[in-house]
Amino acid sequence: MHHVVSATTNPAKIQAILQAFNEIFGEGSCHIESVSVESGVPEQPFGSPETRAGARNRVENARALRPQADFWVAIEAGIDEGSTFSWVVIENREQRGESRSATLPLPAVILEKVQAGDALGPVMSHYTGIDEIGRKEGAIGVFTAGMLTRTSVYHQAVILALSPFHNAVYR
Repeated sequence: MHHVVSATTNPAKIQAILQAFNEIFGEGSCHIESVSVESGVPEQPFGSPETRAGARNRVENARALRPQADFWVAIEAGIDEGSTFSWVVIENREQRGESRSATLPLPAVILEKVQAGDALGPVMSHYTGIDEIGRKEGAIGVFTAGMLTRTSVYHQAVILALSPFHNAVYR
């Protein structure tokens, strides 16, 4: 059984990681342990490089905290060019896989608040009345009328980031 350390305690992210690992390695083949670690970037990262750095830092910090694990996984959400997206970084002892998620354009009223210094989650909670929306369906769920959720978009990116770990062409 693979010991997978999730560098987050966010339920939407953990669910995406668990789903993807079960699909790639088989149902019940992984144990997910969630840990809270620092990203080393602002609470609301801006731009792809800063967001990717946050995910890489979380993996590094999770690896230092739980060095005995088989995999370390981080998902860092950010804002770039008026849209929200995430970077997924996965490492094992031999290699790294990375993938950027789909992007969701944000309405101007939301983007203005975020650019003024507020994190997207609290801004969305304010406008929707949904407490801790970032730990649930997120802005993606709201703006796609539930057709997509944070978990579903993260799931796809985790699957892509896992490609180097189960595909011999990468080796």
